[in-house]
Amino acid sequence: MTASSNRIAIVTGGARGIGAAIATRLATDGYDVAVIDLDADACSETVKSVESLGRRALAVAADVADEQAVRDGVAAVVDGLGAPTVLVNNAGVIRDRTLAKMSLDDWNVVIDVNLRSVFLMSREVQGHMRAAGWGRIVNLSSIAALGVVGEANYAAAKAGIQGLTKTMALELGRFGITANAVAPGFVVTDMTREVAIRMGVPFQQVVDEMMKTIHVGRPGEPDDIANAVAFFVDPRSSFVTGQVLYVAGSPRC
Repeated sequence: MTASSNRIAIVTGGARGIGAAIATRLATDGYDVAVIDLDADACSETVKSVESLGRRALAVAADVADEQAVRDGVAAVVDGLGAPTVLVNNAGVIRDRTLAKMSLDDWNVVIDVNLRSVFLMSREVQGHMRAAGWGRIVNLSSIAALGVVGEANYAAAKAGIQGLTKTMALELGRFGITANAVAPGFVVTDMTREVAIRMGVPFQQVVDEMMKTIHVGRPGEPDDIANAVAFFVDPRSSFVTGQVLYVAGSPRC
């Protein structure tokens, strides 16, 4: 089976923001898209966007940090659309606290949703990719992997994703499967707006502060991240694997 004959993708956390933009971009590139999120109804706009581009779409409700839910969710995708050969692990949450104030629950929830889910989803989907002899796994990391005050849990999860991605690239390459990571910088989304609300400051103040470390003259948009994901998914990127691409408007390493 070739890439062109099995164009089915899964995007986790695709109800809004970056995940929704990725799902739409993949549909533009000719993929049918399954969107996995906690609430299937919340994915309705993403589904409409995919279908408006002439592609099939499926919303699946699943907790991607739960092993059985992942198995059931992927099975629902196979039944509804077919075997997936593209997986974008985008689901994520934040629970920001300084180390001294961070509870074990804050730590566990962020590690489970942001990192454990990548392992569970990739393990479940890679068998379908092996059977097809082709696959693309793209994991969403973050510039937080380089360290950030108040996000020890999130930074650890996003750094872990980078190590996991490189290991998957080593193990799965001989099956025609690539694994890469996209690490966004500051992106304007509902999530970043909610951070400003929790901080009790105007969102524009957050943007102005972040712009001090962004050198292209503007904050990031979800489409910037979707474009980077599309590069790694493209069949022409078959010689690129185990890489981390920082999409941050400034040099990062």
